[in-house]
Amino acid sequence: MPIAPKNIDRSRVAIENVRPEVDGGLYAVKRTVGDVVVVEADVFADGHDELGVSLFHRLESERSWHETPMRLLGNDRWQAEFTVEEQKPYVYKIEAWVDRFGTWVRDLRKRVDAHQDVAQELLVGAELVAKASANAPNSDAKWLLRRAEGLSKDWPQAVRSEMAFEAPLAARMRKYEAREPMTVRDVGQRIWVDRERARFSSWYELFPRSTSSTAEKPGNFRTTIERLPYIAELGFDVLYLPPIHPIGHTHRKGRNNNPAGEDGAPGSPWAIGNEDGGHDAINPDLGTLEDFRALVAAASQEGIEVALDLALQCSPDHPWVKEHSAWFKHRPDGSIRYAENPPKRYEDIYPVDFETEDWPALWAEVDRVVRHWVAQGVRIFRVDNPHTKAFAFWQWLIASLQKDHPDVLFLAEAFTRPRTMYRLAKLGFSQSYTYFTWRTSKYEFTQYMTELTQTDVREYFRPNFWPNTPDILHEYLQQGGRPAFFIRLLLAATLSSNFGIYGPAFELCVNTPREPGSEEYLDSEKYEVRYWDLDAPHSLRDVIARVNQARRENPALQRNDGFSLLDVSNDNLLAYSKVSQNGSNRVVCVVNLDPYNTQAGNVRIPRMEWGLEPGQPADLLDLIDGARYRWLSEWNYVELNPHVLPGHVMRLESIERPAGGQAESSQ
Repeated sequence: MPIAPKNIDRSRVAIENVRPEVDGGLYAVKRTVGDVVVVEADVFADGHDELGVSLFHRLESERSWHETPMRLLGNDRWQAEFTVEEQKPYVYKIEAWVDRFGTWVRDLRKRVDAHQDVAQELLVGAELVAKASANAPNSDAKWLLRRAEGLSKDWPQAVRSEMAFEAPLAARMRKYEAREPMTVRDVGQRIWVDRERARFSSWYELFPRSTSSTAEKPGNFRTTIERLPYIAELGFDVLYLPPIHPIGHTHRKGRNNNPAGEDGAPGSPWAIGNEDGGHDAINPDLGTLEDFRALVAAASQEGIEVALDLALQCSPDHPWVKEHSAWFKHRPDGSIRYAENPPKRYEDIYPVDFETEDWPALWAEVDRVVRHWVAQGVRIFRVDNPHTKAFAFWQWLIASLQKDHPDVLFLAEAFTRPRTMYRLAKLGFSQSYTYFTWRTSKYEFTQYMTELTQTDVREYFRPNFWPNTPDILHEYLQQGGRPAFFIRLLLAATLSSNFGIYGPAFELCVNTPREPGSEEYLDSEKYEVRYWDLDAPHSLRDVIARVNQARRENPALQRNDGFSLLDVSNDNLLAYSKVSQNGSNRVVCVVNLDPYNTQAGNVRIPRMEWGLEPGQPADLLDLIDGARYRWLSEWNYVELNPHVLPGHVMRLESIERPAGGQAESSQ
């Protein structure tokens, strides 16, 4: 006897290739307040019926959904969008069904156009409309029943057909016709919404102990407050401080990482902890907790946020070493292992063991420490080497903190394998350091920017481009002189909406390595106090200020999703454009990658895509030197001398405004 099928999903519609979506909904898509979330999916069915497709979204805390009909782009690809207006998590889903009324209207129109008898077809439509009335409230139900009656009357077919084609009928039928069987794509896809600084920020790193105005004495929090107007003048909105905690005595490193140390050596700030405390304490040489709070408040008055380093490692003198010995790995002789990255040794540092059996207490203590600094007004943390700590720990810590403080941001300093970097971003890190520092050729930039902006990586990974750090002085900067620093500034600040520099070493073009082949600085500030002459004539401070001003005034430079590479005839030139989300602001960049020689070539612009009519010139304003250019053709000549101006950052002035004529506002 044949077996009747049971529990079979008989929906005829398939929903595939949903974007944005991270690992099938396992991790959240990232956006910032005010962003338009564009959702696309392949939706199709067997046969030739019309489909109804809708996007539904809501705040995760809400119960009711907001519906937006999706539009067909072509080739079974559907699209709709919504705006995330609050700094809270959102969720969305897609529903699709066979649109029986829409199919009937489509076929009726074809029959009418072919002058066929449609009497029976009109009765089919009347039945569909009458059936839908059962799902409508009283007023709409009566309206639909009158339409069903009209479709059934013995009136001329032309009159009844026009009734069938009316827009009000289509709108009510979409709303009330039964959507059965229906396919639902609901994987609990979350959209984590951060504040704008997660998407757009300019970081400046300095050591507070090197902010003194004289070489005779070290700096502190108070002298750092005096440095704030200079940082604000440069245009930075995040001031990142290396660890500000007490520094260990045991195996304290001396000048140029000398393991023997010297009397009076200040030590590395990353060797955290001594008798004055650990990660929740302040190095007395820098000041008091009140001094730190004063720095945070003074920075805020300048429009700057203070970011702290979260380095989960300890000096041998850290209180955790005595109080929680189980949080560290031990050798067979019972001694604690110090940090190593063979052949490098860090005798002044003990790494924390995240595989410890006492992990709940360790996790809780780190959570307490971070919350302590949040209570002091800190909302941004740069995390040192997060890839050497447990994935599960970061997922828990970030979620726990952001549940109570959704404005807290985390920058991952994870110079590691791509999959690990991306995993950390999926787990909640707001931004990440990248491989930008080691990308120098046109081919490398083309490949890397395509990966970051044109693949699914863009849905969860926010790059932060740094030309230099206290740990990294790239060969390009060592050999290219001041033009190399200028070039790397232009690239970092315009390729990525988040960028940072380690200063004042960067603006003063410090480029001497400790030894040939090394990326370590000679006389590194990590191990000694430095005095900086901020008024040196070769400083890039004025250039940096102009670049950051261009970033603030042009929304196109405040996001990465509008990035496009441009064709250019010379491989020593990199050309690209960025456009704001509403299309009203476009910036064109052409940068000479050669710090030694003048390079020239022709840049191709997509005139039609930019809304330029045939014969209409592209008027461009250079945001760095104020020069104006008029590009009359598709291919346009550019010549750049790295010793004068190694790149153009140009705003397209002749640009077609969006409907309504409103330009997008800038900061």
